[in-house]
Amino acid sequence: MALDSLNLSHNHLTGKIPEGIGSLHKLEALDLSGNHLWGLIPSSMTSMTALSKLNLSFNNFSGPIPSANQFLTFNDPTSFEGNSGLCGPPLPTQCSSVNDPAVKVDEDEEDKYGKLWFYASTSLGFIVGFWVAFGSLVIKRSWRHAYFQFLDNMKDKLCFCFWK
Repeated sequence: MALDSLNLSHNHLTGKIPEGIGSLHKLEALDLSGNHLWGLIPSSMTSMTALSKLNLSFNNFSGPIPSANQFLTFNDPTSFEGNSGLCGPPLPTQCSSVNDPAVKVDEDEEDKYGKLWFYASTSLGFIVGFWVAFGSLVIKRSWRHAYFQFLDNMKDKLCFCFWK
């Protein structure tokens, strides 16, 4: 038994269509209209050769509409309306080199490097901060004694305040 129709319209979905959707080779109808999906229409969707009905209207898709296999048969522009960033047939908006995915920096790749830099800088900041604060106590014996003497005095003062 295979999935032949998928209607997820008006479900407040967000994010991008996953590339893995192209593995639904027997899917005949797909309706993702009226959500909050964004990004490029995955090129993997061109491998969905059984797809005869597609509705991606009223989302936030951008870039060119794929132009291979089944996508050549989708001549109704209403299937893509409400996506101001989309271009190419069947829409009247032609794609410029600015909309060319080969020219665009891949947003997933950019996001991956952004997270990598965030975690690397956070880790480095923690390590440097830790060694500035506590490394000096390990290295310099007189500072260590002064620090623990300070903590002991504070403990005594706090206990004295609470016991009164």
